[in-house]
Amino acid sequence: MSDHRANPAADAGHPKPPARKGFFTDTSICIGCKACEVACKEWNAVPEDGLELTGHSYDNSVGLGASTWRHVAFIEQPAGRETPAPVDLGMPVATLPGATGSAEQREPFRWLMESDVCKHCTHAGCLDVCPTGALFRTEFGTVVVQNDICNGCGYCVPACPFGVIERRTGPPGDPAIDIAQKCTLCYDRLKGDLEPACAKACPTKSIQFGDLDELRDRAGKRVDVLHAAGVTDARLYGHDPDDGVGGAGAFFLLLDEPEVYGLPPDPVVPTARLPKMWRHAAYAALALLAGAAATFTGERRR
Repeated sequence: MSDHRANPAADAGHPKPPARKGFFTDTSICIGCKACEVACKEWNAVPEDGLELTGHSYDNSVGLGASTWRHVAFIEQPAGRETPAPVDLGMPVATLPGATGSAEQREPFRWLMESDVCKHCTHAGCLDVCPTGALFRTEFGTVVVQNDICNGCGYCVPACPFGVIERRTGPPGDPAIDIAQKCTLCYDRLKGDLEPACAKACPTKSIQFGDLDELRDRAGKRVDVLHAAGVTDARLYGHDPDDGVGGAGAFFLLLDEPEVYGLPPDPVVPTARLPKMWRHAAYAALALLAGAAATFTGERRR
């Protein structure tokens, strides 16, 4: 693999690429409005993925997939969790409107809301395993699927440690059926110097778009502010260039452990060990050839 501190667009052969672009999603100010989901679908012509209640709080789309490129998760945390003293972040409470009782008498409860998206990894497993070149690295450092080249083999699906990419199964007549689909970080908008549709639609600026290095600096300062305010559980996820995917192009500020949000705690790109595996395979092949040659030579001497 290439040096994870380099711009992956340059590694992919783009001459003089612009600064790498990405997302910083601050879940501490997400209000769960789902404007990002709607804007993503409208701009990218992504079909609806279910309007029925699922039993997962107010979540009707459940997770990322071929027809869900942005997904707002609602995590309910009722009383009984061993957490520090609650800090008022303006989140809704469990008490019914008009119910009596002071704030101190209310049952401890909070919603954690997170707008999830493709991570556009520095070391992208989906990109590594694609046999047709349908997945490619853009000049902005993002990873995009080309529908007209994808043959629907599905190799990319298990190669993603985040479970982001999958093949679309419907609706009938959709030209992308059986084709791998995921967030493009609105590649067409980036080429027109526009920010992605989800970030444009976010009313609280929970989704922030820009140069990745600048976003990382901004995120670090935001964590410091939250820690100073008593939100000691605040932490960044996906920002570290030394993690198992070389750092993500879309990273998050979380208020709890990654597993609470359905995120892997230590993601590793499945192709990370390919060079070592190929070396072992080469050594084994050489050993077999040497053994066969020795056997053939011994037979001729008899």
